[in-house]
Amino acid sequence: MNIMDFNVKKFAADAGTFLSRAVQFTEEKLGQAEKTELDAHLENLLSKAECTKLWTEKIMKQTEVLLQPNPNARIEEFVYEKLDRKAPSRMNNPELLGQYMIDAGNEFGPGTAYGNALIKCGETQKRIGTADRELIQTSAINFLTPLRNFIDGDYKTITKERKLLQNKRLDLDAAKTRLKKAKVAEARAAIWAEEVTKSEQEVRITQSEFDRQAEITRLLLEGINSTHAHHLRCLTDFVDAQMTYYAQCYQYMLDLQKQLGSFPSTFRSNNNQSSSTPVPSVSAPSVLASASASLPSGSNSVVTSGFSELKASSGSRKARVLYDYDAANSSELSLLADEVITVYSVPGMDSDWLMGERGNQKGKVPITYLELLN
Repeated sequence: MNIMDFNVKKFAADAGTFLSRAVQFTEEKLGQAEKTELDAHLENLLSKAECTKLWTEKIMKQTEVLLQPNPNARIEEFVYEKLDRKAPSRMNNPELLGQYMIDAGNEFGPGTAYGNALIKCGETQKRIGTADRELIQTSAINFLTPLRNFIDGDYKTITKERKLLQNKRLDLDAAKTRLKKAKVAEARAAIWAEEVTKSEQEVRITQSEFDRQAEITRLLLEGINSTHAHHLRCLTDFVDAQMTYYAQCYQYMLDLQKQLGSFPSTFRSNNNQSSSTPVPSVSAPSVLASASASLPSGSNSVVTSGFSELKASSGSRKARVLYDYDAANSSELSLLADEVITVYSVPGMDSDWLMGERGNQKGKVPITYLELLN
């Protein structure tokens, strides 16, 4: 027998097996054939494996979205990964924001309050961007990769063995069906007894193969418990990476807050509840910054020296209010633009404040809202 004859016979045998399985499967669906049921333990293991696969995929995909919100960037990374090439390095969102802030700060002038603050914020954003990269890298190695390995490796093996088990079951049930038909025909004296014997032998062989495949599948499925234990360790690593990332971000922002705290209090916050320092109206900081920038350097020094002299003396001066100011609490005095009030210093008062009087009303006022009159 040559190779071609062997291949033809093998193809015919495979085609016959496939047809037998197809007929058995169809008859089962139509309720015309009996079906061997798997034992309850094996069914539970199969259900647990499917559940693990389903939720592992969902968690993995959503983690990828969390770490990389840009869908186009995720697709690009996927393509480069399939091509076994390294994706080009690009700035992430915090780094890009940080660079814009630094460029804007340099454009406005590092010597100005706003420009200096932008540069400091930009540097902090870039540090956050670096921490973000470290989080993504650590999470990919310690969390996403093990989950992906389960989906692409272990579960594919389970699926393959489960399919083999399904085929062995169809072979067994098809053999049982043929044996049943042979016994009915024997009772009618339509076939010889050796045909029944042949069918019985086929059932024994297919039963043995089915039992063997069921055992292989069961052993694989029982490894799901080990998979859960491994994924638990990976989850702990992911939480540790997130904790490190958020701790770094908190420290960076804390340092930035301290740096911004060196600016005059009227520049720092628009939140009355978070600060006891004066809070200008929404438009005041921008107006104040532009007004300060428009003054010649000599004018600024004169204004500064005027307030310094007033604080050093025990007298009072008239001052014109530059902008509206709403008092944050009862110790402060609300102001209206262009009104004239009397101001003087009180020992122990913050350098950014003076006491102001308007008739019978008095309270603290921010010096950045005032222009001393001669």
